[in-house]
Amino acid sequence: MREFRELLEYRKALSIVLDDVSSVDVGNEEVKVEDALGRVLAEDVASPIDSPPFDRSAVDGYALRAEDTFQAREYRPVELRVVDEIRAGEESGAEVGPGTAVYLTTGAKMPRGANAVLMQEMAERDGEVIRVLRPVAPGQNVALAGEDVRKGQVILQKGQVLRPQDVALLKSVGFRTVRVMRKPRVCVVVTGSELVEEADPEALGSGKIIESNSVMLKGLVERYFGEPVVYGVVPDEEEAVGDAIRWGKENCDLTLVTGGSAFGKSDLAHRFVRLLFHGTTIKPGRPMGYGERVFIMSGYPVAVFAQFHLYVKHALAKLVGARNYEVRVRAKLTDRVPSQLGRYEFVKVWYENGRARPIRRRGSGLISTLVESNGYLEVPENSEGFLEGEEVEVVLY
Repeated sequence: MREFRELLEYRKALSIVLDDVSSVDVGNEEVKVEDALGRVLAEDVASPIDSPPFDRSAVDGYALRAEDTFQAREYRPVELRVVDEIRAGEESGAEVGPGTAVYLTTGAKMPRGANAVLMQEMAERDGEVIRVLRPVAPGQNVALAGEDVRKGQVILQKGQVLRPQDVALLKSVGFRTVRVMRKPRVCVVVTGSELVEEADPEALGSGKIIESNSVMLKGLVERYFGEPVVYGVVPDEEEAVGDAIRWGKENCDLTLVTGGSAFGKSDLAHRFVRLLFHGTTIKPGRPMGYGERVFIMSGYPVAVFAQFHLYVKHALAKLVGARNYEVRVRAKLTDRVPSQLGRYEFVKVWYENGRARPIRRRGSGLISTLVESNGYLEVPENSEGFLEGEEVEVVLY
């Protein structure tokens, strides 16, 4: 049986993957703003309007001329006459002149002649007259036109992964649609004659295992910009594995094959791909291969999870030009993290309040350890690990 005589360093392997996918043009499409959450902008976006589009009140109160209030004191109030009242969405027909004011609510357009707003708590009203108890400065309590965004200003840049606040900004300046990168189609092929879809007691008793990689990869692909196409479970038979990989290469941008990543008699996937590398220094998931935009991945769920985060998500981000798609934080370790020289290790942790607790239970088949974690740290090949209390970088998931 062939063995991994030489393991490719993780960074070199990742560079090969990113160089290979950089030639792929996935294209872009226009979608409704309300459907754009999590999508990646295909172009810079400039605002077509000032926002707010006019000077407006920031409080409930009285629009007036600030200079009319300069002498106002609680013990010597200044009297002004109220000439109009408006609500947000209305426009006053009155012009504020010396000795007059207009009552308005928060968000209402400033009337002509006014340059400040007095909070209603700072005035006593008697019919159409108010007694101003405190002076205001020009511009006080006024949100100026374009204060948030100026017309022509680039408000979002190409490659931005759209968040709720981003789509809100787009909507606020009048966009109904936005151009985003098309989601790369990702074929998910799960191999293994021992796998079943349902918890059949008889099957489980005879050595079968419930398959879970497909649903995990489907969720990961959706989270990282892709459109998953689950091919299904394929037995360890040469024709079936070959057909699945050929279908993925012909119909999708990337193909993920789990199981059969080594060189045993049942490890068939590498026979159908011109590999650029096979076997890397990552742990878990060492027997990984890549070529022709096909990732040959482990069968164990934890290794698959690590391989996705260390390779596949970066490839998907490259395909769509995504920026800032990872959340990385600094944290102090609660325990020592030992590692072996020559291995690039994916270490699961629980991050909370600036501290990272390593998940002690190891094992590529222990899905529960993924649930017990919310991030990972990376230990490079030239390191023997980290000490308790040492500050490290954690990638959250």
